[in-house]
Amino acid sequence: METLNHQRRLLLTGAAALGLASTGLVQAQAAQGMEIWKDPNCGCCHDWITHVEQNGFKAKINESGNNAVRARLGMPQKLGSCHTAVVQGYVIEGHVPAREIQRLLKEKPQALGLAVPGMPVGSPGMDGPAYGGRRDRYDVLLVRKDGSTVVFQSYS
Repeated sequence: METLNHQRRLLLTGAAALGLASTGLVQAQAAQGMEIWKDPNCGCCHDWITHVEQNGFKAKINESGNNAVRARLGMPQKLGSCHTAVVQGYVIEGHVPAREIQRLLKEKPQALGLAVPGMPVGSPGMDGPAYGGRRDRYDVLLVRKDGSTVVFQSYS
């Protein structure tokens, strides 16, 4: 009887360990890797990075500015902002909400990526206490491979 109890304990311990390991694996798979280029002194970039990390992205940050990488990746200058990111081959320019990035990755359109040109107040990273609750209207643009755009989502 003692041997049976011992075997049962080993089996339960193994099953519990496997359950914990698979939970960790699921969590690791859920975090999307994102590489970001930003100015080292930009506070709103830091706040946007916090936003995307809180929404399941794992950021690799390059504190080298983003103008050269934006040009190299083919994102039109007129759509520029203070940071540029790449996730699963898509270019993300500016203060794009994490939920729109998640939607992009789910829908997988034929596109260069998403952009929120400029730095609209109320967008993620531009929504801290310094802005006094102000929220400007802005569009998240789907940027096609030829540089043309279409509204992906509007925020009021």
